[in-house]
Amino acid sequence: MTVNVNPADFTFFEIKQLSPMIGAELSGLKLSGDLPDAAISEIRRALLEFKVVFFRDQHELTAAEHIAFARRFGDLEIHPATPKGQEDPEILRITHDETSKGRENAWHSDVTWRPEPSLGSILRAREVPPFGGDTLFSCMYAAYDGLSPAMKEWVSGLTARHDIARVFAGRLNKSIEELHAQYPVLEHPVVRTHPETGRRALYVNTAFTDQIVGLSKKESDWLLAHLYTFAAVPEHQCRFRWEAGSLAFWDNRACQHYAASDYFPQRRVMERVTIAGDRPFFDPER
Repeated sequence: MTVNVNPADFTFFEIKQLSPMIGAELSGLKLSGDLPDAAISEIRRALLEFKVVFFRDQHELTAAEHIAFARRFGDLEIHPATPKGQEDPEILRITHDETSKGRENAWHSDVTWRPEPSLGSILRAREVPPFGGDTLFSCMYAAYDGLSPAMKEWVSGLTARHDIARVFAGRLNKSIEELHAQYPVLEHPVVRTHPETGRRALYVNTAFTDQIVGLSKKESDWLLAHLYTFAAVPEHQCRFRWEAGSLAFWDNRACQHYAASDYFPQRRVMERVTIAGDRPFFDPER
């Protein structure tokens, strides 16, 4: 399902589509001011259509305005990796340099170990390397559509376990038992119905999905490996070249992302504010 949007339907910004399936740059809009509700409505509509939207040259945006802009789309969540006592806990700062190589280079949806994984995130580039450090985004509607009819029918009735310890074991000064006490392993549908668009999206990811419920470990590993390949299909993707002052706003319910860690030992500093989401579900009637 390709994106089919009439740019004339939007009055607050111009749209430059990045690929047939996913991604668009929205230009002509400054996020540092108090945007009218109509502008927020258009941004949300563009987000639902393109799955990820990008803004350039937002250098004047302060941390407080970054948080305030994200809050226009819903309640905000605090990531457990945010240092305790941070003045602005809504912002997760992600810094990589010669002392810390990037580790986000795997296709994933964010925080699927939560009962209500995030609606989406707004990621801002503070410092970027002279080249490298791009982020790729993949459309999970297209991933689902790429399955065979028989596979669609099978996986649409399955659920999978999602486990925070797959990534964060040993990284939050907590044992696996402590992590699971605070964030129990959860089950979500393998195919998710988007709560706003009604579209079906593949909802398993290499970072946090642990096993498909009801299958043996061998069967689950085979099926997950097969499903994961559909995020990696280039025709399902767009790629964003960061500049300082750029922002990406992605719909975590409809896409996955991959931060290319090809810039080591150069420095890359990003700031992320995340919007709380809702419980994933599968509706067989939609």
